[in-house]
Amino acid sequence: MSFDEQSVTSSAPAGPTLLSRRAVLFPDATDDQWNDWRWQMRNAVRDGGRLAQLMSLTLAERAGLEETATIFRLGISPYYLSLVDPDHPLCPVRMQAVPVKDEARIRKGELKDPLGEDPKRPVEAIVHKYPDRVLFLALDTCSVYCRHCTRRRITKGGEAELNKAELEKGIEYVRTHPQVRDVLLSGGDPLLLSDERLEQILTPLRAIPHVEMIRIGTRIPVCLPMRVTESLAKLLRRHAPLFVVTHFNHPKEITPEARRACELLVDNGVPVENQAVLMRRLNSDARIITELNHECLKMRVRPYYLHQMDVAEGLEHLRTPIAAGVHIIEQMRGWTSGLAVPHLAVDLPGGGGKVTVQPDYVVERRPTETIFRNYRGESYAYPEPEETDCTCPYDEVWRARPGR
Repeated sequence: MSFDEQSVTSSAPAGPTLLSRRAVLFPDATDDQWNDWRWQMRNAVRDGGRLAQLMSLTLAERAGLEETATIFRLGISPYYLSLVDPDHPLCPVRMQAVPVKDEARIRKGELKDPLGEDPKRPVEAIVHKYPDRVLFLALDTCSVYCRHCTRRRITKGGEAELNKAELEKGIEYVRTHPQVRDVLLSGGDPLLLSDERLEQILTPLRAIPHVEMIRIGTRIPVCLPMRVTESLAKLLRRHAPLFVVTHFNHPKEITPEARRACELLVDNGVPVENQAVLMRRLNSDARIITELNHECLKMRVRPYYLHQMDVAEGLEHLRTPIAAGVHIIEQMRGWTSGLAVPHLAVDLPGGGGKVTVQPDYVVERRPTETIFRNYRGESYAYPEPEETDCTCPYDEVWRARPGR
């Protein structure tokens, strides 16, 4: 059953507030320390023993910490840990930060390299899978190691040599491939680089004439918002057109700190888009995705993709059926602003690339009309035109103009 906008209530995080959790978890941290992203990284929780001291763990979490210790890194910034509800194991922040036993199991169909990136890596730092754009791997570390990470073979550490020499090879690859017009900086999280090191990558990329745009994929506004400083925002603006693509998955993650980080970027002329991942029992409900996207829009972050979970090893317990995502989009379409309705994207296993999926609104195609159902299930006829020539004769004239 669909719902209207009025039925989407604002979220109030269950349990203790962020401030009270900070006081419990890190009582000695001053405001200056807490708001220093480097302090946050130095004090990140990186082992199960330390995590067990800070919160009561379930048996599944204890087993998960033990059995995934050699499979994938643990790392939770103090800020993100303060968002965890200590009393509910299905807290959406907790589910993204703390491993469970199921993560150690590899199921049929799961892949180490689910998106088929490795065969498309001509140099260590570059994945060139699409004709006109490349993925530029800047580093293999993150502020929080999300349990749903699709690139865990790289972010687990020790797999990718992303040193200065390899990054320079990546820049040279882009420079010598004029078909590349779009560079997506990712990893790991590129915004964990210092301003100076980030500048060393962005400046030469922006100097390449055929690079039209740069994107940065980052979870920093979600997990380490204090990293977004005035100087960082101005640095990114200098390399426009540059887009930040972030990764809020639940309204609980949109705190005043996260809002400030996103608004600081937008205020400095850096557009921000959100790509959420659909996860079973975490955000697999139209009300949650709708509220998430309403909150994103309120801080001027454009909802872009809702990703079907990739088939990375150890993640089946979080995956939803494809039909669940389609149903969510169907419940949203027409009942909220079009800007709030994301594209449901499936990145095809083995390197097929992204395809989008949506509900089928076409009921019947006739020679003179097409019959549709609308979001309420009502039928409407769209009359087809008699003229069907869709060529564009002026295009050749336009392309022949001097200076094009």
